[in-house]
Amino acid sequence: MARPRLARAAVGLALLSTLVAACATGGSSAGDGAPADAAAGAAATIPELGPDQKVTITFESYNLANTGTWKPVIEGLLADFAKEHPNITVKAQPPQSASAGDFVGSIKTQALAGNPPDVAQITFNALDFAATALRAKPIDTLVGKDALAGAFGGEHPFAPAAKPLGDLDGHTYAMPYVFSTPVLWINATLFKAAGLDPANPPKTWDEVKAAALAIKEKAGKDGVYLDCTTKAAGDWCFQSLVRSNGGQVISDDRRTLAFGDDAAVGAVEMAADLYESGATPNFSQAQAMDAFAKGNLGMILETSALQGMFIGGAQSAGWELTAAAEPGFGSKPAVPTNSGSGLSIFSNDPAKQRAGWELIKFLTSEHAYTEISSKIGYLPLRTSLVDDPAYLKPWADEHPLIRPNLDQLTRLQPWVSFPGNGYQQITDLMMSAAESAIYQGKDPKTAMADAARQATDLLPKT
Repeated sequence: MARPRLARAAVGLALLSTLVAACATGGSSAGDGAPADAAAGAAATIPELGPDQKVTITFESYNLANTGTWKPVIEGLLADFAKEHPNITVKAQPPQSASAGDFVGSIKTQALAGNPPDVAQITFNALDFAATALRAKPIDTLVGKDALAGAFGGEHPFAPAAKPLGDLDGHTYAMPYVFSTPVLWINATLFKAAGLDPANPPKTWDEVKAAALAIKEKAGKDGVYLDCTTKAAGDWCFQSLVRSNGGQVISDDRRTLAFGDDAAVGAVEMAADLYESGATPNFSQAQAMDAFAKGNLGMILETSALQGMFIGGAQSAGWELTAAAEPGFGSKPAVPTNSGSGLSIFSNDPAKQRAGWELIKFLTSEHAYTEISSKIGYLPLRTSLVDDPAYLKPWADEHPLIRPNLDQLTRLQPWVSFPGNGYQQITDLMMSAAESAIYQGKDPKTAMADAARQATDLLPKT
């Protein structure tokens, strides 16, 4: 018998959990046309700004919706950008939608009114929708392939696995910006109280279950929470569970949904077993993050974007925080997927497009990732920064918690976007089915297969 869902935590923490999920809503198209498919050459199609040319652009970022850790960092970077580019004025704003977490829906609403933000942060699950319905501009066409390659390169180039995450149909519609992989955060104090060794963390889900039950029995606290298994969590981490069990949520040709297949069902069955055994509580996303921060939960599979929150919680509550790689299914290697977002250009004005590109380059620079990683916890996509004393090495040496995340970046598989305007409805059907099977006792195979059949009607008819 499934227990009733617990009530939501405080509004501030709920907003943080929504931002962590980074799950945007879809809907109808903002226009009937598809993006131009002209071949992008090496040369740029937008002119450079003149030395005295003044340009004002609007930048929309969901990181600005959080007044805790994230907003001050982004605002500080924008102030630094203004010093380097005094001719470009950036009007920064959080998503304008009244619905919390409706990041891409906010862009859609503004686009329908004929005034989309010039540059916006979009979650990777909305990449297809942003490119086809919202008419995000192909960056490789705007600035030229050589300039784009140069932005990815430099003394500290982008990690190879990160570079193509904003690509679709041969074009780059978003410059990868901030993301994490699923990290198993561990309360080492509870591990020790349960007779476990935090230096030898669980490597499989069977080992996670055993450790969680030991914590519950011997330390009197809840064992583990997977922030991958509810509609509120979105699907970035759920996709990792499915891939780690040998499956995928959609076929390689993007025409057939696969989350009703045995591999996806097996991932749901694993999570349902954790719940039925008592290894995991029936928490909301916000409650789980709060419980872990306060030292009342042994393990949580979560994004590294909460590193600052968890470090602060551990210091306040007097417990020791450690981190480990995502567990796998038996002998199968774990396959991490990414959370997070890229930066896209929506303006039709060449001067604003150029100014937007200058902003994107700055926000993905060595300086930006030094600030973003050390003060928030996101991965530095220019990974060699952690070995450079001028940038992240001093911080990385003092914060070894980043290491599991960096290691997983080397074998990253992308958080895939579902095609068509119904991408968010497809995600909701998938995650609602998983949640009902895990926490409400529904048969996993039936729930996931039924959801896949319903969601198939939302795929583009081609």
